[in-house]
Amino acid sequence: MSGSRFRRVVLKLSGESFAEDIGFGIDAATVERIATEIADARRDLELEIAIVVGGGNIFRGIAGKTRGMDRARADYMGMLATVINALALQDALEGVGQPTRVQTAITMAKVAEPYIPLRAIRHLEKGRIVVFAAGTGNPYFTTDTTAALRGAEMGADAVLKGTHSGVDGVYSADPRLDPTAVKLTEVTHFEVMNRGLKVMDSTAITFCMDNELPIIVFDVSTPGNIRRALTGEPIGTLVSSKEA
Repeated sequence: MSGSRFRRVVLKLSGESFAEDIGFGIDAATVERIATEIADARRDLELEIAIVVGGGNIFRGIAGKTRGMDRARADYMGMLATVINALALQDALEGVGQPTRVQTAITMAKVAEPYIPLRAIRHLEKGRIVVFAAGTGNPYFTTDTTAALRGAEMGADAVLKGTHSGVDGVYSADPRLDPTAVKLTEVTHFEVMNRGLKVMDSTAITFCMDNELPIIVFDVSTPGNIRRALTGEPIGTLVSSKEA
């Protein structure tokens, strides 16, 4: 590898990271910046990158439930929102010359390939980026859990979770609410669960712990941070099975 600490990674991008300052929908300039960083990192560092996208900038299933919607139906709506984001990211990536495939857990042959693990791995081996959309295809599971699952299925070396809103890692409490919150540079999966730290949902954390899959939490809204995380610069927080 030319400077990368990994051979293959799964990058988790929240839907909100696509909205940037507008708060809702898709900000074209933001998606283009993210796509350029990803494409440059894949090429320059010679590694394989798969991406899981969220849909919270368009519709969030749990929010629909709070308004009285059927939870499963609301979650399916959220899955469709992730497909919109995936197609936007694919368009931006291919716009900068990076071949990209979108695979969805809910079959929609007109717009994307169905999720087939071996095909996805083959795409990665050929230098393509694969964007996974529609979550796991099942309600009640978050896209964080999807990232953990796809990471294991792809044989990834790590899951990179890109945060937004200025939170640049894992803290002892929410730094936006508690000025005494302390940033943790390294923490174990078990400690995240035991202390109730806000990294991913408990299903995703437990899955990563059981499969010894490390997680790097970093602020994706800061330009250049994707490359920094991939090259091992001390940004964000490393969540692993080993004690610091």
